[in-house]
Formats: sequence, C-alpha cells, structure tokens
Amino acid sequence: MTPETQSQTTRALCQLAPVVPVIVIKDAARAADLAQALVTGGLPVLEVTLRSDAALDSIRAMAGVAGGHVGAGTVLTPDDAKRAKDAGASFAVSPGLTDRLIEACADLELPLLPGAVTASEVMRAADAGFDMLKFFPAEAVGGAPALKSLAGPLPRISFCPTGGVSPGNAKDYLALPNVVCVGGSWIVTDQDVQAGNWKAIEDRARSAAALRS
Repeated sequence: MTPETQSQTTRALCQLAPVVPVIVIKDAARAADLAQALVTGGLPVLEVTLRSDAALDSIRAMAGVAGGHVGAGTVLTPDDAKRAKDAGASFAVSPGLTDRLIEACADLELPLLPGAVTASEVMRAADAGFDMLKFFPAEAVGGAPALKSLAGPLPRISFCPTGGVSPGNAKDYLALPNVVCVGGSWIVTDQDVQAGNWKAIEDRARSAAALRS
C-alpha cells in the first residue's frame, strides 16, 4: 500500500465526521460499549492511543462494533504498527513520521496518518506521498493561525489537528480550508467510562458531530 493510497484512505475516514475521538482506555471490558456510544452519537472514526495496557484488547473489542472504524494512535515504531494491525486496527496515527514507519505501514497495508508541524516536516511527508496529515500538538505550536498560514504555500495538504482542541476552539480549526476534521479527547472521560455513563458520552459525541453542519 503506497503512501498515496494510505492518504486516500485516511482522508476518506477523516471526512466521515468533524471530530475523531482520541481515547485512552484503561479497561478493555468497557471498550465495546464505549465504541457503540460514540458511533451511535455520530462519530464513527475512533483513535485508541497505545498509551495504556488495555489499548490493544480495546481495539479488538471495538473493531467488532458495526459502523465503527477503529485506529491505533501513538504508533511510533514498526512493532507498534504490527501490533495495531494484528489487533484489528483499520488505520494508524503517529505524532511524526520516520522512514521505518513508512516502510512498515506499507508492508502491513495499514493506512497511516502521520504527524507534521513545520513546513519542512509537511514538505517531507508530502515528498514521501502523504497529503493527509495529523497536526500535533496543535494549540502548543500556534493553533488555528499556524495551520492557516500553512494553507497558502502548501494548499494540497490537509490536516487533522489534535492536541488542545476543545469545544471552544474546534470550529476555528474546522473553518480552515486545509482542515478535514479535528481530533479531541474531551468526548470520552475516565469518569464516564468507569461509571458506564454511555448516555453522557453519546450526547457529547452528538454535539461534536454537529460542529460542522
């Protein structure tokens, strides 16, 4: 799978909803119910970060939820990519991009959404064949104004900004011509997951899904 094909796939996924929930889950037994709440609320594309011991088992559980597209986040190495693919992830998200990761995802046929922030990083990703990128950490590196400034010299590159994106600033990002969707962690809280408060999560998902209406 070439980087160009990978970007076509990740772009199509990013176009399904304005927000991709970024999830750190600690209890895989709750993963399927969580995924169902998010999908029912209108957010079908989910990013489960590989930052907890339950991440891979959670991806396995979520992958069985109808209508959902579950990816692995914080994919840093070829081993991360392989473990994510074996667990049923349909795409991978990385905060950056390396030659080894490019090669691994191509071999695994795992669509990659790589991260880039500076113009040089974006140009390097584009040179490798990627035109759909993650912009992380969005707020820390200048937020929506920084992304807007990249649209002029790099108009063919699109982004999913994450990192500090919230209900208060998500629309600022979504209004930009080079932003397809945003990634956000506000939709899923540890408190609601532990309590099984799926309605609260579904309601926040529904509100997030309406951000671009």
